[in-house]
Amino acid sequence: MTITKITPGQTLTSTQKVGLDLVAVLGGGRDVVLAIDLTESVGLNDEGRIRLRQIIQDSLKPGDTVYIIPFAQDVVLSEVKLGVNPLGTPIYFISNNQENIDKILAKIPSPDPKYYGTDIQQAEFTIYQGLAQINQNRLQESQYIKPQSVVWVTDAPLFTQAGIPSQIWVETPANSPFRIAESPESQQRQAWIKDLPIQKRSLSIKTQNNQQYKLTVVDIDPTVQEFCTPAPGNQETCLVTPYLIKKLWIPGLVVILLLVGLILGGVKLYRLQKKWELIVDFEVTAKPEDQKCTLPNNKRIAIGEYDSTSVDSIDCPGVEVRAYLERKGEKLYLVPTNLTPIYYNGKEITSRTLIDKSRFRLNCPDFRNRDYEIIIKLKK
Repeated sequence: MTITKITPGQTLTSTQKVGLDLVAVLGGGRDVVLAIDLTESVGLNDEGRIRLRQIIQDSLKPGDTVYIIPFAQDVVLSEVKLGVNPLGTPIYFISNNQENIDKILAKIPSPDPKYYGTDIQQAEFTIYQGLAQINQNRLQESQYIKPQSVVWVTDAPLFTQAGIPSQIWVETPANSPFRIAESPESQQRQAWIKDLPIQKRSLSIKTQNNQQYKLTVVDIDPTVQEFCTPAPGNQETCLVTPYLIKKLWIPGLVVILLLVGLILGGVKLYRLQKKWELIVDFEVTAKPEDQKCTLPNNKRIAIGEYDSTSVDSIDCPGVEVRAYLERKGEKLYLVPTNLTPIYYNGKEITSRTLIDKSRFRLNCPDFRNRDYEIIIKLKK
């Protein structure tokens, strides 16, 4: 794939930002840049190294990609490939063991007297554009983008306005294009700082010479650059929305199915917990309604005499239990004891029988063969 050098794009919608956050969560991991000022005025001391160790040991997680970038007048990068590998060769933080931690710590450079004149705006421009390029490459290759962070260790001022006169920062080289506010480099740096969703936190550290430098963490929410272009046929072609659809349609479908499953499961649970009502009408009496019974799930009602295994009983001739109305989930069964005949809708029942009607008739003939009819209405 041909990699195009990225420039700041169009403003993302709130929906696109949420989608990119979800993509980053699904992908896991972060890009973490350790940007170390090599000049003697910083002189990375013991406290600074302790705090860097804290970041590496306690903050990095398996799946993170770490870039160690020293800088002074220039940014020192290794094995840079334009567009493809804009910030040099990273270290992949595979697991949080001492070997991985020591590997990163060993790469952190010490200050060197040969380095002087920190061009901080050059470093900012290189790193922020490089991070944007890395996520844009992932978008073009349909990979998961990542949230990104830069840990700055420098005494130079960050996030200054375009152009940096010596009154603000004396170390910027005289020939640096970043001293000129209208230079393309200054304008591009300013555009990236404005475009990227940046959050900054700083901590001051004293050197042995009682001077100060800062350890500043700049977090960048997962983002890419959007470019929408008119296309033939009264259409428009964009980058971000098709990318989000490609990355999120399967997880989205899974979430929808899970939600549907939860809703159906909730309805099922509610129906199982709900007690059924049985309205009993004894035809031998003049009353239209003689008894009401409630029937919970996995319980039963005796037909005949009451027994301790039932929640209620429905009277019929005799001194024994003729059958049980037994509920199992969403189904109701008539379970005869075969001690005395019982009829369901005119048919004698001798084995467990499913009742599939909400209104049914039971007949309990007595010893004189007289019919004793019960009509039951079921309300679920």
